[in-house]
Amino acid sequence: MAVCEVCGNDYYMSFDVVAAGVRHTFDSFECAIHRMAPTCEHCRCRIVGHGVEADGKFYCCAHCATAAGANGIADHVDKAAHPGHAKPVGVG
Repeated sequence: MAVCEVCGNDYYMSFDVVAAGVRHTFDSFECAIHRMAPTCEHCRCRIVGHGVEADGKFYCCAHCATAAGANGIADHVDKAAHPGHAKPVGVG
């Protein structure tokens, strides 16, 4: 068993994450995200996915980066190629 560095829970299913050569111990993904995920410079949410970086700052999405003044950042520029934007069957 190991103690979570965020909440202090001594849990038999704890796990370690090694980042930049430093080992961190957590009892849940929630605690790991709380400690390790960067924060969006615009909306302040935790960046759990890929996010974007502009001028050395991290954002959760292109919208937040643009709202904060970053230029040239876009999510899914080619929307036609993205499976979520396919035309329904039988439509035009």
